[in-house]
Amino acid sequence: MQKGFIFDLDGTVYVDNNLIDGAAKTVQYLRDRGDKVVFLTNKSIETIDAYVEKLNGLGVEVEKENVINSNLLTAKYLSARLKSDEKVLVIGEKPLFEELQNQGIQVTEDDENVRYVVLGWDRQFNYEKLNHAFQAWRNGAEIVATNPDRTCPVEGGQIPDCGAMIGALEGATGETIEIILGKPNPFAAKLIVDEILQLPPENCYMIGDRLETDIRMGNSTGMQSVLVLTGITKQDMLDTASDQPKYVLNSISEIKEIIEDPKSKALDYQQK
Repeated sequence: MQKGFIFDLDGTVYVDNNLIDGAAKTVQYLRDRGDKVVFLTNKSIETIDAYVEKLNGLGVEVEKENVINSNLLTAKYLSARLKSDEKVLVIGEKPLFEELQNQGIQVTEDDENVRYVVLGWDRQFNYEKLNHAFQAWRNGAEIVATNPDRTCPVEGGQIPDCGAMIGALEGATGETIEIILGKPNPFAAKLIVDEILQLPPENCYMIGDRLETDIRMGNSTGMQSVLVLTGITKQDMLDTASDQPKYVLNSISEIKEIIEDPKSKALDYQQK
C-alpha cells in the first residue's frame, strides 16, 4: 500500500547546512518503494527555490512541487479570502513578500487601508515595524502569522523565530493571534494530504522534531506522527508533554524500521 511522508526540514533532515546521517538514503528508500515524499517547513525566511537548491546540494533529490513552506501556505490562505481591491501589510523578510506577490496578493505600507497584517519571521524586527503593524490592527486589519515557532534550531543551539514577533504584537494588542498558518494548522495538513499526496491521512506520516507543531498536526489530522530526536525535542521532554507522538526515533534513518515492522524497536523506544 502506497504511503505518504511529510518531512519537516530544520532539525529533521538537516541542522543548518549539515545533513543528518542517513537522511538522503531514507528519502531514496521511500521513493524506491513507490511512496510519496514532500518536505514541509514553517521557516519563512527562505524561498522554496532556495530549499530545493539546498536539499539537492546536500544530496537529497527534490523538485519544487515537493517543497512547501509557511509563506506558500499563508499566500494560498489569503488569496482565497482577499477581494481584488484588498491589500496586506507585511512584517517579514524578502521571501515572504515574494511569495505573496507570486500569488497575486497586493502588498502595501499604508496602515490605514489594509485588510490583513501578515506577520512572519523578521531578523530585522524593531519597534518601528511593531508600531506599523499595531496601527494597522487599530485601523481594523486582521493579523495572520506564518508560523508559531518560538525558536529555530541551529548548530549549537536555537535562535528566535516568528513566535517572538507574535509575542510582541500580542503584547501590544492584548489579543491572541488566532490565525497562524504553517504547522500545526489543519489548513496545511489538508492541503498536503488531499491535494498533493492524495492519500488517506492514516496512510501518511508526519515526521518532525517539534511536539507542538509537527506532532500536534499529525495527531490532530489522523496521520501517523513520528518524532525524531535530532532537533528541538529531547527524550526527557516527552514525560510531561501533552502532544505525544506515535513513534519516537533517534533520527530519520530509523524510518525503515517502522515501515517494515510497526511493532519493532522504533515503537518500543517511545515506551521506555
